[in-house]
Amino acid sequence: MSIDWNSFTPWPSLAGGVLIGVAAAMFVLLNGRIAGISGVLGGLLRPTGGDVAWRAAFVAGLVGAPLAYALFAALPKLQIAADYGRLVLAGLLVGIGTRYGSGCTSCHGVCGLSRLSPRSFVATATFMAAGFVTVFVARHLIGN
Repeated sequence: MSIDWNSFTPWPSLAGGVLIGVAAAMFVLLNGRIAGISGVLGGLLRPTGGDVAWRAAFVAGLVGAPLAYALFAALPKLQIAADYGRLVLAGLLVGIGTRYGSGCTSCHGVCGLSRLSPRSFVATATFMAAGFVTVFVARHLIGN
């Protein structure tokens, strides 16, 4: 195993992590809500009174942030080494896992772990283990 030193970006990565942590902390402190993407988006698909505006603003920020970034710098080149069938299957599996796991990686990994939630610790460990096994099987056993 080797490190691609041209793609090694510890400072921007650290800055991004700090921004995500601060944003999640501010969201829970100021709104009393967890910044889990699946829960925010799920609430938009099944709206309740007074909940739609902040959820729509949250999703608009997720979509709008890269567009705003593109005004000042070039976006990284998108490179996906999978066909559409695999992408659809992966998306469906992530959606099913999110539903069964009562939250997504952002909710459990960022918000749940910071609150020392045992359930989030188990969920995050499960996400990571499943990812490790999937990469091992796909790259070493199937040979893809």
